[in-house]
Amino acid sequence: MTRFTKRNLITRAGLSASLPIAIICLGLGIACRSNQGESSQSKPAAPKQAVPVIATTTIESGEIGRQLRLPGELQAWQEAALSPRVSGFVGRVEVDRGSAVRAGQLLARLEAPELGAKRAEEAAKTTAATLRRSEAESHVRSLRAQRLEAEARLATATATWQRLRQAAATPGVVSGNELEIAQRRVEAEQARVEAFRQNEEAARNQAGSLAAIEEAARASAQAAQNTADYLQITAPFTGRITERLAHPGSLATPGQPILRLQQTTKLRLIVNLPEGEVGTIRPGLAVTFTVPAFPGRTFKATLARAAGALDQRTRTMPVELDVLNPDQTLAPGMFPQILWPANRQLPSMLVPPSAIAVTTERTFLLRIRNNVVEWVDVKRGVSVNLNGKDFVEVFGDLDAGERIAVRGTDELRNGTVIEPAK
Repeated sequence: MTRFTKRNLITRAGLSASLPIAIICLGLGIACRSNQGESSQSKPAAPKQAVPVIATTTIESGEIGRQLRLPGELQAWQEAALSPRVSGFVGRVEVDRGSAVRAGQLLARLEAPELGAKRAEEAAKTTAATLRRSEAESHVRSLRAQRLEAEARLATATATWQRLRQAAATPGVVSGNELEIAQRRVEAEQARVEAFRQNEEAARNQAGSLAAIEEAARASAQAAQNTADYLQITAPFTGRITERLAHPGSLATPGQPILRLQQTTKLRLIVNLPEGEVGTIRPGLAVTFTVPAFPGRTFKATLARAAGALDQRTRTMPVELDVLNPDQTLAPGMFPQILWPANRQLPSMLVPPSAIAVTTERTFLLRIRNNVVEWVDVKRGVSVNLNGKDFVEVFGDLDAGERIAVRGTDELRNGTVIEPAK
């Protein structure tokens, strides 16, 4: 009993000692779980990413009516620097600066005595060649007459010989000697005819050669005459003398102008059109222009021709307009100001200026399709004001009515989902 009591006491003592420890551990566990719960409850949840709200507008389409002021130059419809074809001294000048002339009119006359001598020499050669050719043809006719006479004698001798041969068939009528003599006469006449024929052929060939020589002499004489005619300078077309560069007694040589002729009743207006306006070229386009010489007065021109290629240095295309100038009010060399109607052939795409985003690499718009941003590269055109609103013309893969962001920025990347502002 004593042993049992002691063991129980020991057991109770152990339990009494371990109970506070268990209670402490239990409290700590509860506290740990409580701290963990509080920690998990105090941590905020990750917020959902906000969808940007973007103000949008639509691409407008319209025709832009505008006029450009471009410089131009008036040129003569036709212009010629008149110079002699041969060297000579100026003898007379029939016109002066400002003279109105008609086509074919004599303007100046040169003097060159050696050309006159040359022309006389060639004329003499032609006359001599003509005489030789006439003599050769006369000799041909003479030989032809002799040949015909010889052929007649041959025919007579042949007929006599044939009759004698028929008569010799009867013995004793014709002697053999007579028949042989007749035959020899026929042979002689045949040789004579052949000789005349050959002589005639040779004379005919000689006459042909002399005719060719005569033709060459005539051509030389005509060339000399033409050269002498070059001493006269005539007007190639109707116009006005705008410059006189020589006076009597001065030496004129080929390539050295002595007069300048211009046709001014009709003028050419040359305009260098910028590359961006080449699309406005339309044949028959009516254009107005002004010149400093006549302030407040407006003139008309009609588009007639375009170069079809750009000048590599200026990146412009030269175009020509026809200007009627019957009263010759306008003059070549004037520099007019042209009011060019720069209307597009197709409607233009118009957007607000703020919608265009510009970076160092590209110029683009933010097109909105199904609330998704899409970058579209564009090229700027002209700025216009329609109904009190500013717009910029753009060129790119766009259609009228498509929605775009009002404010262009590279902060909204391709594929960004947005919500259009109401």
